[in-house]
Amino acid sequence: MKTIRYIIQKEFKQIFRNKGMLPIIFVLPLLQLVILSNAATFEIKNIKFSYIDNDNTSFSRALIDKFEASTYFNVVSNFPSEKIASSAMLKGDVDVILEIPNNFERDLVKDKKTNLSVIINAIDGATAGVENVYINQIVQGFNKNALVELMQPSVPIAIGITNKPKSISSITSFWYNETLNYKTFMVPGILVLLVTMITLFLAGMNIVREKEIGTLEQINVTPIKKHQFIIGKLFPFWIIGFGLLTIGLIISKVIFDTPIVGSLGLIYFYTAFYLLVILGMGLFISNFTDTQQQAMFIAWFFVVIFILMSGLFTPIESMPMWAQYLTEFNPIKYFVEVMRMVMLKGADFTDILPQLLKTLGYAIIMNGLAVWSYKKTS
Repeated sequence: MKTIRYIIQKEFKQIFRNKGMLPIIFVLPLLQLVILSNAATFEIKNIKFSYIDNDNTSFSRALIDKFEASTYFNVVSNFPSEKIASSAMLKGDVDVILEIPNNFERDLVKDKKTNLSVIINAIDGATAGVENVYINQIVQGFNKNALVELMQPSVPIAIGITNKPKSISSITSFWYNETLNYKTFMVPGILVLLVTMITLFLAGMNIVREKEIGTLEQINVTPIKKHQFIIGKLFPFWIIGFGLLTIGLIISKVIFDTPIVGSLGLIYFYTAFYLLVILGMGLFISNFTDTQQQAMFIAWFFVVIFILMSGLFTPIESMPMWAQYLTEFNPIKYFVEVMRMVMLKGADFTDILPQLLKTLGYAIIMNGLAVWSYKKTS
């Protein structure tokens, strides 16, 4: 026990004596949390919107006003013809072109229906789909106002871009994120990302550093047992992981007002096992590398795959089936799920038990392999 305590104290002294290491461990990740939480969003805003008004009536202007009042659209131009508008889209000056036909108001008043032409730049298919939803919502809202304007609420007006009018209305209730703030969804996931990256990189490079400076061979011939050496080396980074999580939770609450509905103790309890997985992975990587640069590249290779397949940025349900099966071996996926479940839904121990059991099994296997490979290569 004294030997482990000595190694831990020595490791902490090396960390805090290195003035360049402390900003990397604490300051840079927190800056990344603040920046990425604001930048990483799937909300589509500032859509460059243009229109061709061939009718120039009060109704057509009212429709354009709807788009100008929207926070998602930025009305950039009014084109006189479709040819000029298409040329502007080709140059990338506009994203959406709305063409209002001749006799737009007359057809609404007389026939109670008309058509709109909408052209969307669909190079990015996902963005185009979201833009189409926004446009439909605005047109539907305009449709309802047009009914009141014509004082014929019993006669539906059908604008071609919309579906058939429905007689059943729905009342929507938003659970867990009432304001539909995308940061509420992203902050817990990005916090997981930062805790994972820092602890994995530090653990992966720590023992490799002993190889580079030549002290690992000296340690192996001392009476220090290998499990004592490993525990003493990795325990400080286990504590640092908790420190990063704590500061990240404080920032998420103070700056982003992210709700923490569930138990903080449950988050820390799960994190204790998750960090064992990451530290074991870092040790496993260090056993097969000879330099810190090699360890960094290998760790980064796995981190990128784990991040992209964790459900942090893209839904796992949208992935191919073979990719969905692979995500079952992704520890980041489980931590992201647990963080969102506890922070946003108020999940309890029984709710996260499946993720906890898988993480615990992952920790046992990963650390077992790491210790075995360390014995083999030493």
